Amino acid sequence: MAKMRLLLVALLQLLDRCHTVPRFSNGFLYHDIFNNNGNGEISYNGVQLHVASDQTSVFTSRGGNVTLPCRYWYEPPLSSPRRTRVKWSWQPITGGQESDVLVAIGNRLRTFDRFHNRVHLREDSVGDVSLEIVGLHLNDSGRYRCEVIDGLEDQSVPIDLELRGVVFPYQPHHGRYRLTFSMAQQACEEQEAVMATFEQLYTAWEEGLDWCNAGWLADGTVQYPITLPRLPCGGWGLAPGLRSYGPRHKHAHRYDAFCFSSSLKGKVYYLQHPHKLNFSEATQACGDDAAHMAKVGQLYAAWKFTGLDQCDAGWLADGSVRYPITNPRPNCGPMEAGVRSFGFPAPRHKHGVYCYKAEPKPFGEEIVTA
Repeated sequence: MAKMRLLLVALLQLLDRCHTVPRFSNGFLYHDIFNNNGNGEISYNGVQLHVASDQTSVFTSRGGNVTLPCRYWYEPPLSSPRRTRVKWSWQPITGGQESDVLVAIGNRLRTFDRFHNRVHLREDSVGDVSLEIVGLHLNDSGRYRCEVIDGLEDQSVPIDLELRGVVFPYQPHHGRYRLTFSMAQQACEEQEAVMATFEQLYTAWEEGLDWCNAGWLADGTVQYPITLPRLPCGGWGLAPGLRSYGPRHKHAHRYDAFCFSSSLKGKVYYLQHPHKLNFSEATQACGDDAAHMAKVGQLYAAWKFTGLDQCDAGWLADGSVRYPITNPRPNCGPMEAGVRSFGFPAPRHKHGVYCYKAEPKPFGEEIVTA
């Protein structure tokens, strides 16, 4: 009899514990610190969160502003608004780990690292969480992800941001095939550019870029574009296209670089001067005109985006001498548009000069760099 009583007590205790377990009205209960019933619990009853963008890719230019569209909604619609967590992240165009851009919870918003004070949510209507970026940098290209989190509900959508620009080959003054991968990165940055990606080089090849020297790309591969097959550039038997050496050792191997530049806030111009100038005189002449000697990336951007056309060779900041041609004509090089190069003459040689003058900044505006 005593054993029966003990068994009955144990059974009652077990039933009492079972009674305290929450009952599932729809087979789905989860903990949510923002949207709950006061006990840290909420049931969705079939409501589904949706996140979408009406654009998968957005194209723009450096220095401007851009909106990456994103909105969210519920099906069926909610009878009252809910508090959600919105997160935007960014992955470089060359791949790698995602990093945070912006996180918003209710009226609280935080921006991160290089995007600090340059991003905010548009919020034009209910569910609009589009990301607005101001003062675009060259390295803002990449894949952005709009993510909305409501408890355990987590939906996201990617949007690719691509900058329109121009690809140009670059080798330093000390000769061909002298750059390791990191040196190539630095060389592009010094010319107001970044290393080109495979996609950017491919687009440039489609537009007619033909260059027989191999150069580093941002993914660590070495390639070069050929539109006119010839013996020194892979041979006559190969079709036009990108010739690839594949991934190379970033420290041991040396090549040229392919750089990418986008439009710029400012003006590149050929300085009208009564005399030809050596390099130091050219530097001083631009300074006297409240400007700086133009960089190679700036000259290419001016040629590509503003149609700069000048049949006069001029010094640039890296010590090279070049000139841009938009309308090919006799005595101005080949009968095709492009930036002509005279290489790196001795600094004592006399030439013209290309200067760059930045647009004046409105009072209080933060300076934007690449």
